[in-house]
Amino acid sequence: MSYHRLLPSISYPKASQRISAGSPHPLGATWDGRGTNFALFSSTAEKVELCLFDRTGRTELERLPLPERTDDVWHGYVLSARPGQLYGYRVHGPYDPERGFRFNPNKLLIDPYTRQFGGAYHWTDAHLPYRIGHKREDLAIDRRDNARSMIKSAVVDPAHTWGRDIHPSTAWEDTFIYEAHIKGVTQLREDVPKELRGTYRGLAAPAMIEHLRKLGVTALELLPIHSFMDERHLVEHGLKNYWGYNTLSFFALEQRYDNENVQSAFRSTVSELHSAGIEVILDVVYNHTCEGNHLGPTHCYRGIDNTAYYWLVPDKPRFYENYTGTGNALNLTHPRVLQMVMDSLRHWVEVFHVDGFRFDLASTLGRTPGFDRHAAFFAAVRQDPVLANVKMIAEPWDIGLGGYQVGGFPPGWSEWNDVYRKTMRRYWRGEGNLLGELASALTGSAPQYRHDGRAPQASINHVVVHDGFTLNDLVSYEHKHNEANKEDNRDGSDDNNSLNCGVEGPTDDPKILACRRLLRRNQLASLLLAMGVPLMLAGDEVANTQGGNNNAYCQDDEIGWVNWSKLGSEDDDTGFVGAMAELRQRFPQIRTRHWLEGKNGDGSHDVIWLRPDAAEMNEEDWKFPEGRFLAYVLAAPKASGEKAGGEPLYLVFNGAHDAIAVTLPKLPGIAKWSRVLSTADNSVLKEDVSEVPGAKLTSPATSILAFAGKP
Repeated sequence: MSYHRLLPSISYPKASQRISAGSPHPLGATWDGRGTNFALFSSTAEKVELCLFDRTGRTELERLPLPERTDDVWHGYVLSARPGQLYGYRVHGPYDPERGFRFNPNKLLIDPYTRQFGGAYHWTDAHLPYRIGHKREDLAIDRRDNARSMIKSAVVDPAHTWGRDIHPSTAWEDTFIYEAHIKGVTQLREDVPKELRGTYRGLAAPAMIEHLRKLGVTALELLPIHSFMDERHLVEHGLKNYWGYNTLSFFALEQRYDNENVQSAFRSTVSELHSAGIEVILDVVYNHTCEGNHLGPTHCYRGIDNTAYYWLVPDKPRFYENYTGTGNALNLTHPRVLQMVMDSLRHWVEVFHVDGFRFDLASTLGRTPGFDRHAAFFAAVRQDPVLANVKMIAEPWDIGLGGYQVGGFPPGWSEWNDVYRKTMRRYWRGEGNLLGELASALTGSAPQYRHDGRAPQASINHVVVHDGFTLNDLVSYEHKHNEANKEDNRDGSDDNNSLNCGVEGPTDDPKILACRRLLRRNQLASLLLAMGVPLMLAGDEVANTQGGNNNAYCQDDEIGWVNWSKLGSEDDDTGFVGAMAELRQRFPQIRTRHWLEGKNGDGSHDVIWLRPDAAEMNEEDWKFPEGRFLAYVLAAPKASGEKAGGEPLYLVFNGAHDAIAVTLPKLPGIAKWSRVLSTADNSVLKEDVSEVPGAKLTSPATSILAFAGKP
């Protein structure tokens, strides 16, 4: 067994600044108007040194041992350290990977509570704590100093005046989410000023806000903007980590999205979006860090307190539990790690006024090590007053044992519902025997979410998101085409439930193009007609394509950016989506906070499931072999607390490749049915067809019809 206690590997100037005891709280670097308090948690370190750098980050000016340790927090106060001061830490202790200890003071570490960075980062072997190529791998310590090529933490002045910023506070039932990448959504938009494209401020450009309002979306969900790293293998292949799921700091904004003051840029963007009634939801990655597995670099957490921050294999603590597929997983059962995550969440709400969070691989956050819906993290979130009115959305799975937890999160959480996703993909690609699954998906997925007082809004309905095909590619490709990722097309899912309408990829065939347009409209209409919360991917309204790449995480180029060239063309469904959003608002029974019961106590129905001849479905109808037709009436709301009255809504879903004759249902109080949607002819809210109950109509092949009941 190897065991090393390390001495400083370089000489440095004698400290000329006075450092006093300071305070163990708050963690991080805190400027008080006179000086800066530095506080760093480490339960197993033997010594912590604060390293101060010049403004370029290339020259280490001073190395100051933190003089006090209180409850495993090392702290000190430096009177002359002001905003803009660059710094890092060298943490001393045993280098003994077989016992889980990976201290190496030759490696400069960032502060876990870093609010902003300075200097530059360059990939080099010196960032590895072990001697690369050594036969003992990570057991052989590396004594090279990495400071010159390591990015530095920076002291910031937190003062900011928000003015009259007001959170939209959109109710869950009225929420419509638009998932977008900060750079990708504006990089190719010609109506956004060139200097703003690909930046935080670009999101708030008038053209972007106008577009979002045309769509009727109420919330913008942003792919990760916590500072992140480009993995070395990507850099060596000329690629980047475009999506950002490789977090370096949970408190700092990623600086590649603005050349000016990133904090001011993001605050002003949030304020402008709020003024337009649009909430901001952040995709956050608290399940792992950028340090990878046991052969990864040491940038922060590993070198500060490896045994506290990460899940280690119990009998072999040299190795990391890999619940996330990234090489490591954060251990939120440790009080200080949980504190860091909670401090981070409050930071984004209080400092940047965000309205919600989408948690990547959220099952990892509830591991103990098995998933526990009563885990400390969920309890901490539930009681936190700062987070009380913040939207919490889980990606309810990770790759560990028992990690698939769709429907398994506690009250107060909504979840990405891949049961909805799989069902709608399979149905609209032409599969049969899905009527029960389809009915459930369209009415809030009660089997998954009807428990513990949860409402249909627990279901975040989506067909496509950043991870996978775009909507256009879902109906244009039957196989992934990820060659540009330089992994021999091995990456990305092979289970896509997609179709190509007859040709793989681009085509000029008008019949195939018409088929694809109809299928896209069917998916968008289904999304906005379904109970729960709709989420769509940026660019799907203009048939954006990634060329069949279903894992464009490293494509910071035309593959990953939204192509807006089809705005104004026959492939532009912006108006269609906007009209569907209006239709969703018109019929509150779609946005209900209550579960459907079928027949109510007074003999009325909140939903009636119908055959094409308008007779009520029986058990045999639900089990009809290869059934692809589903029709139902949603009654106007009568539930307490919701707006009563309004219009009944008759919905017809025809997934068959043939037209089907339908009879308009005869219901008490309905004098006629007025058509408000036909995806076959791209009409929404035109009400160009009105018929009396009992009239026979044709439901076009592979389409959706909707009718409003008139008294």
